[in-house]
This record gives sequence, structure tokens and C-alpha cells, in this order.
Amino acid sequence: MSNIFLLIGILSIGLAFTGAQSIGVCYGMIGNNLPSKQEVVDLYKSKGINRMRLYYPDEEALQALRGSNIELILDVAKETLSSLVNANEATNWINKFVKPYSQDVKIKYITVGNEIYPNDNEAQYILPALQNIQNAISSANLQGQIKVSIAIAMSLIQNSYPPNNGAFIDPARSYIQPIINFLVTNGSPFLANVYPYIAYVGDKQNIHLDYALFNQQGNNDVGYQNLFDAQLDSVYAALEKVGGSNLQIVVSESGWPSAGGDGATPENAATYYSNLINHVKSGTVKKPGMAIETYLFAMFDENQKNGASTEQHFGLFNPDKSPKYQINFN
Repeated sequence: MSNIFLLIGILSIGLAFTGAQSIGVCYGMIGNNLPSKQEVVDLYKSKGINRMRLYYPDEEALQALRGSNIELILDVAKETLSSLVNANEATNWINKFVKPYSQDVKIKYITVGNEIYPNDNEAQYILPALQNIQNAISSANLQGQIKVSIAIAMSLIQNSYPPNNGAFIDPARSYIQPIINFLVTNGSPFLANVYPYIAYVGDKQNIHLDYALFNQQGNNDVGYQNLFDAQLDSVYAALEKVGGSNLQIVVSESGWPSAGGDGATPENAATYYSNLINHVKSGTVKKPGMAIETYLFAMFDENQKNGASTEQHFGLFNPDKSPKYQINFN
């Protein structure tokens, strides 16, 4: 009997350790001053970062990941989505970018569409591409190792306060429902890019900086101490309304810029990242005690990225691989 209790204790320790290892970092490459792919993988390993998101199947990065034991979210490039409506092309994609690496690269999720909106031209391709990639993975006998999903932006969620009122925006309902059905059927998680920074700069009159940075003392009138939990729980509430109450949410991006906009300072960014890493071990109000698999955005500043000036200042490390902040990733 004592051996059984010992085994249970070992399993419990293992599960606790897995929960603590819930942090990954997104590896964006839109810069002309970044280290080599092998140097980047070595940096992940040296810092104890055990999860990575890669925004397209860069073969040099995939080669560098061999034997690294780093779990990977692998995105389908936006430009590739339309071709995956063809089942043969989806099979070719898996045969080129997944099968050759599947033995020694820990590909965990394939993301078929990142922040694709209902009115985007690519929206029509998402469901058939999901289905074809899933079929190709099953044909390769990798369905037990790899889950197929999408990643959404928080702008697809409305009525996010209080969080229990969260719902998908009206234009997204017909788009998202069959995707949710697909994820439920295949036991895949739902990926969401969650940015308290964006919500804060969009509504500074009602959102206090401390609430966005995990520094607020005490709960607000709907029971929340930080904006991250409120945002994430609004996505859970939206999923409940479309039959996705059993889906796990993976936070596929979350970060804070160090320059380029209101509140974008190195001090605030350091505070956000450190507090987020500590917080995701303990879950949200709706999911207490459940570690949140979370990917920080991003490994480096990307000096060639378009959009708002903040877009170029989300990096955790400088191009010379020195840390911008003193952060413990575990």
C-alpha cells in the first residue's frame, strides 16, 4: 500500500512541475539584426524556456530544434492557407514540414490561422484547411502527438466586462461555430492572443494601469484583481455560449511593449512579464488552480515589423542576446 502512495506522490510532483513549466516564448523573425536560428534555440535552452511559437515553418529553425526538447506551436503561414483547401496540398505540407521532424522536434500544436477575422479573405479557408491538416496528421499517425487549432485576437470577443458576459461578436458567430465544433470533436485547445496592454491603451479612463500590470490590491466589483484573468475568462464565457465549455484555452501570445506608445516603458514591460509568469501557475477566477499554458510575445524586438510603433518593441532580449529585463522563466 505504501508503494501506491509513493507512486501517487511522485505523480503529483510531476504534475506540479508540469504546471510550473507553463511559459513559452514566441519567436518572431521580422528583423534584420537577429541571431542565427541555432543561437536562438541555444538561448531558449540556456534560459530554461521549454516552449516556442514559430509563425511559419522555417526549416532552419526546425533543424535547430532537433533534439532540443522544446515544445513547439507551428503556424501555417497566412499566404499558405488558401492552398490547404486542397487535401493533397495539406498532405504535402505535413510531409515537408512535420513528418521529417516529428521524431526529434516536439511539435505540439499546428495553428491554421492567426488572428483571421470573419471578413478577411482567408476566413473562408480556415475550416477546410483545419480539416485537411487534421486528416493529414491522422494519416501520418501523429494525431496523438499534435493538435490542430487556430489563434484569435481578443477583438473577436464582445461584452467582456463582466467576464461572464463574454461572447463572440455577431459577425464572427457563423465563422467560429464550425471551428469550435471541429476543436471539440478532435480534443484540440483553443488559442487566444491576450493583451491587457491593448485593452489598457484603448480605455485608460476605465482601466487602471495597476489592474493591467497585476499590481492592483484587492478585487474589483466583479471579483477580479487583474485584467489578464478578466480577458481570459471572457473568452471562456464566449466558448461556453457556442458549445465549447470543455475546451482548454492556450494563451498563444501575451506581452507588453517597452517603447512606442502610452504606458510602453521598460519598467512596465518588466513588471508585466514577471507578474504574468508568476500568475499563470495559479489559474483564473473561472479556472482556479489550473496552470495556464502561456506564450510571451516575443523573444526579440522586430525592427522591420509594420503597424503601430509599439509593434517593434515587444522583445524580451536584445539582438546581441542580452536580456532586456531580469526575468526568471520558471
